[in-house]
Amino acid sequence: MSAVAKILRARHPDLMTGPDDPGEQQVQASSPLIRCGNQLVAVMSMPAPIPDDDGLWARAATIWPEGKAVAARHRGHLIVSMLGKNERPLVAARVTTAVIGALIAAMPECCGVVWAGRVARPSGLWLEMSSRSFAPFPDYPFILWVDILPFQSDRKIGAITVGLSTFVGREIEFKTAKLTLPALIDKVAGLSVYLVEHGNVVKDGDTIGASATERIAVRHRNSEVFTGLPVFSCTDDVAGSLQ
Repeated sequence: MSAVAKILRARHPDLMTGPDDPGEQQVQASSPLIRCGNQLVAVMSMPAPIPDDDGLWARAATIWPEGKAVAARHRGHLIVSMLGKNERPLVAARVTTAVIGALIAAMPECCGVVWAGRVARPSGLWLEMSSRSFAPFPDYPFILWVDILPFQSDRKIGAITVGLSTFVGREIEFKTAKLTLPALIDKVAGLSVYLVEHGNVVKDGDTIGASATERIAVRHRNSEVFTGLPVFSCTDDVAGSLQ
């Protein structure tokens, strides 16, 4: 853990990380706790594979096609969690992401990260993007925390998030007959980052938009894609907007 703290300090020099007293390092080396800023993070070693989850690897395949095959070879994992339940989810995500990045740098044998049991990413991507854990809005690495999955619905295309509910209690489900798929993904990504930053501030019946002429209707519903999943259901249909 003292090696991890040293790497964490080098990657995020503005943070106070521990153990930072050379006299404490021998005692702290086997400690399950590491300090990152003002927070304590627990790291627990589990000498067994994570439970298999076909849905997790199917979702990850867009970004990490070989993820399932890589995960099938692993024989142990670490559980990383911030102590204390009263911090904002974004604070916990930033701190935990930074510590995971330092752990990967200290242990190159790490093959990947499963975030909150929902989002899987390769260790190389995590190592790279976790350097921005404390970047200001909107530049922090939310792509490590949230999947955006495309789907087709009748003559429309759509996208749904997985992982956003960790921050705001709901996912985004956005359907459009106007946007291209890249534009739709950008729209959902932008709204996701906004909600991660500000919390659950979009109420049932609100309209949102990047300009005065753009009106996107938002309703609080259960998903049409994942049964029973609470979502912000968004549409840019003129007939469906609440103007």
